[in-house]
Amino acid sequence: MRRAMPRAGRVFGRTEPSRFMPTLPNGDDPSRQEFRPYSGQISPDADPSYDPANDPTVRTIGVMGSAGGQLPDEIRRRSYDLGVAIANAHCVLITGACPGLPYDTARGARAAGGLVVGISPALSRSEHVIKYASPVDAFDVIIYTGSGLMGREVHNIHSSDIVIIAGGRSGTLGEFAIAFDEGKLIGILANSGGIADDLPDIVPRIHKTTGAKLIYEADPFKLVADCIDEYQREHYKRPSTFVEGTSKEELAWRASLSSELPAS
Repeated sequence: MRRAMPRAGRVFGRTEPSRFMPTLPNGDDPSRQEFRPYSGQISPDADPSYDPANDPTVRTIGVMGSAGGQLPDEIRRRSYDLGVAIANAHCVLITGACPGLPYDTARGARAAGGLVVGISPALSRSEHVIKYASPVDAFDVIIYTGSGLMGREVHNIHSSDIVIIAGGRSGTLGEFAIAFDEGKLIGILANSGGIADDLPDIVPRIHKTTGAKLIYEADPFKLVADCIDEYQREHYKRPSTFVEGTSKEELAWRASLSSELPAS
């Protein structure tokens, strides 16, 4: 019977140098070095002068929209142009790696020489293609979250400096709600059908102040330009993952009878 070989660098409880281990510059034996996660105040690779609260650079734009249903050619063409506009602005495109309008946007960005990242609900490429019936050809990188359709929506929003909504059904509405609650800058491709065209009626009914900013525009090139201009001019100053202070609506809710604790 063939004996199991000990793991590299470990022999009978004693640490020995492995032939695969590099020699340290000072000549010390690397197997004798103590390795642990960095615990200092700041990583030596980080720029101590960088202030994330004072950075107007737009690096990523996420496009969320209809993965199926009725998709007229004219809306698909504008979605494609949306990807071209994002690539021309030297921004990375983020989508849910799904078919439909986000896929058209990914094709446009890829054709224009942009970088396209897909955030998949699947565990693997095979599950992405077989279970979720989703494409892979328009993406430079696909991140397999294994989070499912609803779970990956959070990753989409958090990874995007600006979120753009095109068409959309219930999934897109969920992505919009996350972006709105987290105070994102949100562009709406007007006249693209679905949720995008219903938002002017939905938003006034939310009665919630989050710091989110909405920009409506039918022309994809102007929409991207307007969103970037607003982000660089004002919106970058606002942290997009939490809301400071308490809104009037929340204060009113806390004072309502329905929020009181039941009597013991």
